Amino acid sequence: MSTETKEMSFSELIKGDTPVLVDFYTDWCAPCKMMIPVLDELKKMMGDDLIIIKIDAEKNADAAIKYQVRGVPTLMLFQQGYVLWQEAGVKQAQYLKQIIDSKRIE
Repeated sequence: MSTETKEMSFSELIKGDTPVLVDFYTDWCAPCKMMIPVLDELKKMMGDDLIIIKIDAEKNADAAIKYQVRGVPTLMLFQQGYVLWQEAGVKQAQYLKQIIDSKRIE
């Protein structure tokens, strides 16, 4: 992640033109740990066309409640301030790429 991205707030990031995939997780969740290599692979596939953010649902309960996260891992896709997609469970990188490509706002 670039320094510029790190300095932006969450609300600024999700309002941008670049799609943002948010992974709500917890440290104790085994399926959440399975998502780490998947998200790494997805980032390699998409490069700068995607921002990936991980949010600990326990440490950021307000965000989890706001976005109605009912289980972890929950993945959400944001762009231009809109929630474009949300789904819980372990997903594969190619599936996520297809979702992102089909939902992105051009």
